[in-house]
Amino acid sequence: MGRKDGGSVESTPEGDANREIGCNVLEQLRQLTSVDDITELRDRLGAILSSLSDGRNDILSECGETPPLTKSSLIRDIGQIMRSRTIERARYYLDRLIREFTESRKMGISDIDLNRWKEYGDIITDSLWLFKGRDRSGAHNGKYWGNFVPQIPYQLMRRFTKRGEWVLDPFLGSGTTLIECRRQERNGIGVELDQEIARIAVQNIEKEKNTGNVVTAVVKGDSTSIDYAELLGKFGIPSVQLVIMHPPYWDIIRFSNDERDLSNSPSAEHFLSRLSQISRNVAPFLDEGRYLALVIGDKYSGGEWIPLGFMAMNQVLPAGFRLKSIVVKNFDTTRGKMNRKELWRYRALAGGFYVFKHEYVFLFTRKG
Repeated sequence: MGRKDGGSVESTPEGDANREIGCNVLEQLRQLTSVDDITELRDRLGAILSSLSDGRNDILSECGETPPLTKSSLIRDIGQIMRSRTIERARYYLDRLIREFTESRKMGISDIDLNRWKEYGDIITDSLWLFKGRDRSGAHNGKYWGNFVPQIPYQLMRRFTKRGEWVLDPFLGSGTTLIECRRQERNGIGVELDQEIARIAVQNIEKEKNTGNVVTAVVKGDSTSIDYAELLGKFGIPSVQLVIMHPPYWDIIRFSNDERDLSNSPSAEHFLSRLSQISRNVAPFLDEGRYLALVIGDKYSGGEWIPLGFMAMNQVLPAGFRLKSIVVKNFDTTRGKMNRKELWRYRALAGGFYVFKHEYVFLFTRKG
């Protein structure tokens, strides 16, 4: 795994030692910019590598305004310089490494520093997300039927928000998004139609430590008609910076007896019409250029594959959004198919269909 959102190096004897090492390394790297001989450069870089064996903490230094480097990334980058065949190529990599120490190139919509792009090994940039299992760390659990895996909001918040920004989930369910908000130090508001499920969400969220002292508010309401201007006004904000929507997949799982619940829609047309209402209702309260994620899968009924995901995608676009990416997420084991792999394989062979192992994460940005 690569870097996570991190703070500064703690003021401890070990942290101070690593900070001193890091600043010394930076000074030595600057001195190397005048070296003209590739062999001399490699020798002096080798000496720097030896000095990095001191101190146990991988977090190295916080020289200047940039976040701390890690020893592992520094060792990797020095190795790349040493493998250079020409002094010109070595200087190119050396200059880039010095910039990693001294300059920050932040994204406008996240805390990602592009000068440290190699350190973000935890962030997925491919359109195929393969998860072997559910993240059950912290307060996350899979007890609520139909909740989505925490890795999805984790990826979305890391990639498309900054610390302290606001995330809105119009289909909160058992609270996965707001649990992740606490873990990633983002403020979050979740709207949940069912009173009992909202109560469960509050209990789940409160099990997660709120080290960043962020807002994680559970609001009982109907996302098709809730007054978002009034709701956001209660928190002193006019808009949010990320919307995550994980609606029911029509009637695959019925979550309540409430006729307003999308899982009780009598037809696909009714389901899609309600989803369109929700998209239009939330759109004005998402900042221009910021992301809305729609997490949804398809449905198989009456011997026919219903492309519910793409049908839903087409309901969001007219609400003032442009499509940015389509991610296919595969989760190897779901509650509905747990311990029934052979049965589902038989059903697929007998019925001439393929077993669902994927769902979609449609990523949209709000038009100006």
